[in-house]
Amino acid sequence: MQGVQDPVIPIVGEMVRDNPGTISLGQGVVYYGPPDSVYEGIRSFQADLENHKYKLVQGIPCLLAAIQRKLAQENGMDVEAQDRVVVTAGANMGFMNAVLAVTDPGDEVILPVPYFFNHEMAVTIAGCTPRIVPTDEQYQLLPERIEEAVTEKTRAVVTTSPNNPSGAVYAEDDLRAVNEMCRRRNIYHISDEAYEYFAYEDARVFSPGSIDGAGEHTISLYSLSKAYGFASWRVGYMVIPEDLLDPVRKIQDTILICPPVVCQHAALQALGEGRPYCTRNMKEILDNRRIVREELSRLSSKVDVGPAQGAFYILLRIDSPEHPVDLVRKLVERHKVAVIPGTAFGMEDACSLRVAYGSLRRDTAKEGIGRLVGGLTELLG
Repeated sequence: MQGVQDPVIPIVGEMVRDNPGTISLGQGVVYYGPPDSVYEGIRSFQADLENHKYKLVQGIPCLLAAIQRKLAQENGMDVEAQDRVVVTAGANMGFMNAVLAVTDPGDEVILPVPYFFNHEMAVTIAGCTPRIVPTDEQYQLLPERIEEAVTEKTRAVVTTSPNNPSGAVYAEDDLRAVNEMCRRRNIYHISDEAYEYFAYEDARVFSPGSIDGAGEHTISLYSLSKAYGFASWRVGYMVIPEDLLDPVRKIQDTILICPPVVCQHAALQALGEGRPYCTRNMKEILDNRRIVREELSRLSSKVDVGPAQGAFYILLRIDSPEHPVDLVRKLVERHKVAVIPGTAFGMEDACSLRVAYGSLRRDTAKEGIGRLVGGLTELLG
C-alpha cells in the first residue's frame, strides 16, 4: 500500500477546508440531485421486511432486468442480465472487481494517459503493474502505441470515454481497433463509460461492448453517479463475459456481499426516468462549459485548453516550471479556488491542471473560473 498514490480529491479537499471561502473546481460531480421518483423506490423497499436481509450478490432481479433493457436500447448490447450483468457499489467497485478477476500479481494492465487516478490505484493495489501509454495532442487514443505496449504479462487494456480528466471522447474507429487487438491478443478490454450521457457538439459516445463478438473479451462499466445525481448512493453496474461471472461474484461476495438493497430500489426508479432526466439538467452544465472555455481563452499564451468534448472536465497544459501540486496550493491559499493537479492522472511530462465544472450553479461557477483565470494570470506572470 505504500506504493499506491494518495487519493488526490481528499488532499485538495483538506486544502479547501483549511481556506474557508474557497470555490472548488475539483470534485467530479454534478450540481443536481436524483429524481424525486427514487423515494418511491425507498418506500417500496420499506414495505417488505425481507428487503432488510442479504440479497443476491449480483443484484436484485428487477434492477438487472431494467439494466438489460437500457443496454439494449441505448448501448446496442443484447445481453442476458443473469449471465453477464453485475450491480456494483459504483463503477469504481466494478473496476476493482474486473482487475481482481482477470489478473494475478505481477501482471500488467495498460492505461492510456491521462488516466483516471483510481484506475491506476486499483491496478497497483492488485499487485499488478500499470503500463502507461501516451495519447495524442488532443488526448485521443493511439492504438498502435497500445499494441506496442502489450507483453506476455498484459491482461487488459483500459479505455475511459468520455474521459476523466481530459473530457476527450474517443473516436469509434480507435475503440474498435483497440477492441479488435484485444480479441486477437487474447486480453480484456475494460471500457469505462461512466460519463456516457455527457457528450457535446458532434461528439458521439461508442460502446465497444456492442461490437459483434466483443462480449467474450470486453468488460463495460457504468455508473448512476453522474447522470442521476446519485454519487453518494454508490450504484453502478458492469457487463462482463459470461465466464467471469463466478470470479466476479466471489470477489463481490467477499468485499460487499451485495450492493445496498435500498439503493438498488432507488436506482430502479432512477433508470425508469432514463436519459431525459440528465438531459433536462444539462443546460446549466453546458452554460458552465461555455463560461469556462471563454474565460480560459484569455490565457491562450500561457495555457493550452483541451477540446473537452465530453464529461465535465477541461485539462489545462500550463506553461510553467512550477510543480502542479504547488500551483494548486497557491491557487487555493492566495485566490480561493481549487483545481486538481494533472500528476494524479499520470501527466508527468508537463504542468497540467484538471478543471471540473459540473458541480456548481452558474453564478458560482462564473465566480470560480474568474478566480482561476485571475490567479493563473498573476502566478504565471
